[in-house]
Amino acid sequence: MAEMQVDVEGRTLTISNLDKVLYPRTGTTKGEVLNYYATVSGVLLPHLRDRAVTRIRWPHGVEGSSFFEKNRPAGTPSWVRTASVPTTGSRAQSDRDTLDFPICDDLATLTWLANLAALELHVHQWTVTRAGRPRKPDRLVIDLDPGEPASLHECCRVALLVRDALAERDLACSPVTSGSKGLHLYAALPRQLDSDGTTALAREVAEELQAAHPALVTATMTKAKRPGKVFLDWSQNSGSKTTISPYSLRGRALPTVATPITWDEVEEGAEDPVGLDQFRFEEVLERVQDHGDLFLP
Repeated sequence: MAEMQVDVEGRTLTISNLDKVLYPRTGTTKGEVLNYYATVSGVLLPHLRDRAVTRIRWPHGVEGSSFFEKNRPAGTPSWVRTASVPTTGSRAQSDRDTLDFPICDDLATLTWLANLAALELHVHQWTVTRAGRPRKPDRLVIDLDPGEPASLHECCRVALLVRDALAERDLACSPVTSGSKGLHLYAALPRQLDSDGTTALAREVAEELQAAHPALVTATMTKAKRPGKVFLDWSQNSGSKTTISPYSLRGRALPTVATPITWDEVEEGAEDPVGLDQFRFEEVLERVQDHGDLFLP
């Protein structure tokens, strides 16, 4: 196992297997993954800050097995910030009801996670205090998931409907490609609702649009109800659930990224079936260089 020690903002990390191919179809190596996360960290870290991070790790690359990891792993450096938070994002009854998550607030922690082949970084819609206590959600998310033969094109059409429905509730939202098949829409919140309240709000929007556009939209989780429609997954606002972070890689065949986009791009995708696609990490780095952070503040 080829190892080397590197200094990252004053922290010494042992990095291994930089030449290991993690995405065989493109030949993308672990070294390239580490470089991507280091380069994009300026726009990624603000959206990870104070959020418990659930990781999906692919130690043998995306064609090998993967596993979810919530608790901090054995060998976690002492300088990594952690938070013991309730499993549901609410008050814990005992230590058995908590998980000891890492919090990724700095480049050293991000590099440490990437070195563990934690390609996907998932976070809740709530943050924690310095003492590790969950706050009320500061954002709402609606996950637009297309059921075949629906695609990103139909997601864009529905995203415009969701935008209007949220605007009627005085909420502005920001679109992000999921890096998989669909779109995520985020709306900033003033921390007045708890997770049950934000879930109810997202469900209200989803069911309202299902009633108005039954041939295009479904709010029903049953997969048999989804073919040709866009499922508006309102449940991602549950206190215990997480969503892929903007700017995180995905563990797919290609090294795609959950990518913030503009509403102009969504409108183009709604008009043109091939007007929008998922973005690869090289494209995301170019977009950040050209446009900065397009995600909501």
